[in-house]
Amino acid sequence: MGFVGRSVTRLEDAPMLTGRGRYAADVSFSRELHMRVVRSSHAHARIVAIDAGAARELPGCVAVWTSEDVAEIPPIDFRSTRVQGLEPHRQPVLARDRVRYVGEPVAVVFAEDPYLAEDAADLVTMEVEELPVVLSADRGTEAAVIRKGYGDIEAAFRAAHTVVDLDLSIGRHSGVPLETRGAIARYDAMRDALELHGATKRPHANRDLLARMLAREPGSIHLYEGHVGGGFGVRGEIYPEDVLVCAAALRLGRPVKWIEDRRENLMACNHSREQRHRVRAAVDAQGRILGIDDEFFHDQGAYVRTHGARVADLTAGMLPGPYRVPTYRAVGHYRLTNKTPAATYRAPGRYEATFVCERLLDAIAAKTGIDRVEVRRRNLIAKTEMPYARDLDVIDTEVVLDSGDYAGLLDQALARADWAVLQSELEQRRAAGEAVGVGLAFFLEKSGLGPVDVARVSMAADGTFDVVTGAASLGQGVETVLAQIAADALGVDYRRVRVAHGCTDRIEQGYGSHASRTTVMTGSAVHIAATKLRENMQPGCSAQGSFESEHMTYPYGVHIAVVNVDRDTGGVAVERYLAAFDVGRAVNPRLVEGQIEGGVVQGLGGALLEEFVYDAEGSPLSVTFADYAMPTACEAPGIAVLLTEDAPSPLNPLGIKGAGEGGVNPVGAVIASAIDDALGVAGAVTRLPVTPPRLVEIMRAERR
Repeated sequence: MGFVGRSVTRLEDAPMLTGRGRYAADVSFSRELHMRVVRSSHAHARIVAIDAGAARELPGCVAVWTSEDVAEIPPIDFRSTRVQGLEPHRQPVLARDRVRYVGEPVAVVFAEDPYLAEDAADLVTMEVEELPVVLSADRGTEAAVIRKGYGDIEAAFRAAHTVVDLDLSIGRHSGVPLETRGAIARYDAMRDALELHGATKRPHANRDLLARMLAREPGSIHLYEGHVGGGFGVRGEIYPEDVLVCAAALRLGRPVKWIEDRRENLMACNHSREQRHRVRAAVDAQGRILGIDDEFFHDQGAYVRTHGARVADLTAGMLPGPYRVPTYRAVGHYRLTNKTPAATYRAPGRYEATFVCERLLDAIAAKTGIDRVEVRRRNLIAKTEMPYARDLDVIDTEVVLDSGDYAGLLDQALARADWAVLQSELEQRRAAGEAVGVGLAFFLEKSGLGPVDVARVSMAADGTFDVVTGAASLGQGVETVLAQIAADALGVDYRRVRVAHGCTDRIEQGYGSHASRTTVMTGSAVHIAATKLRENMQPGCSAQGSFESEHMTYPYGVHIAVVNVDRDTGGVAVERYLAAFDVGRAVNPRLVEGQIEGGVVQGLGGALLEEFVYDAEGSPLSVTFADYAMPTACEAPGIAVLLTEDAPSPLNPLGIKGAGEGGVNPVGAVIASAIDDALGVAGAVTRLPVTPPRLVEIMRAERR
């Protein structure tokens, strides 16, 4: 029996389980300096002067830099985007003439130990002239507008039997990894080699970006990935601190280390999700969608970082979901505000789009009187229509849904949940006075972002095998999964395969781990390379594989949740949760289930608890875990996972679809649906998160 499809034991866990993990804070070099960032305490102000004199005089302080000291370093460039008009809004590594959010770096201190660095940073003072603060995307500066769509949307609304209008919003929150960010740079003058150690989800792209910013050859920069305590889209991109430690290592001639504290993490690491949608749907007499028209406002924060433009792009491109939408128009506004810059967080754009789409489907059901399951069934794209092309693009890739049996998975999920019996049980409990309800939400994901990936597989003298890739590990089990794929192609035990990743000097190119692409793209390249090697499997031999794809794969699923609402406090207890997910083919089912369960809990955070709040002056109020509430084991329900493989992708040799983001994608939508059902009020939830005070206000409004 092969190893693909089996829940074998993970290969990467031994170092963590035995205390030998090597995270960013564990990386140290002799004579290293410690960097501390001086951050703005003003949301918007003109910089009049920065006084670093006292800091420079502190014994043990080696250097203090302001923007004048790094004037030759350009703003941080985008990773990739076709959205026009965003270039002026890139972030400089240190604020130049003005500060635009609380937490923006204005100076950096380098000292002999981290305590001296913190003391020196406290001595840096800044004189400013306060400027007006903008905290709402409704009033924010418009940086750009994107437009996507197809068909005659006005004709669809003229022909509509029913029109549904909603005003929806998603609160600002983000991935908050257990391990905060860290970066350690070292320059070797003998080799003219600059090393950067720390988390990186795109090692080669980050190397190339650093090379451009520091005016160096890419081959002279080497990125090394250690163990990572969570990524979730917010870690592993290039931030100002990454550039500064590299510039300091080059200029000061000593290793430089920076480790973020939690307060910095919550105010300076990428935020995400905050959008407001004004959306309407045209529907015929049978409840079938004729068109969807959406205008939304994306709160970009103060700057557009490396990949920040992607969120609104993904929202606009993915909003039609798994449904047949004959006409569609989306207009997305990138609005700048005096908040922490926003970028991707697990299922970026899709969490938002699914919330909007599924709220629409529930509203259509309520307005037409058609059962909510039946409304979805009537609008789902049929299995016989696959592959299904839309005149849309998602992050510069044409949307072609590769395979799927959406109605079939809906039926399986309803059967697993025992839907009819569940409805009867909830009716009895409501009759007894409980506010209980069940929600249902369908979702469509995208995964396997191209255009290419490469891998090299070689055989050692002892009969073991080495796989070298440009992928990165964010804790998702990449070593195990790629070893399983290689082992099957080679016909050996997966434990004889070693996987190297995250090091730019081991392989000439690579596209990293993001967008649920690693198993699809890197896995396919490993499969091709290992298949080649098997034809001449001798010690010392190696083979390289390359896999290209013009399209993404589209996994899909259904979530069902039961909630109990406390009418007095507004508290919401999630009693039961089912996540059904078709991933085409699961290389390691246990790892996929773990991804789904973790994603669900993160999604519950955004649905019920997590939100970055600011006061009227733009000061963040959510800078500790006392103020930024996250789900713990106490809030996590028992999660049942229904994993199916009914629609393998025809786009890669293994039939795989990515599984990293389907757990979080529809959670906000399904919880909103369940709360509506518990309250007996269609469309009660229009805003996430549904915090207790917010839910109490909803119930009061309904009583009025």
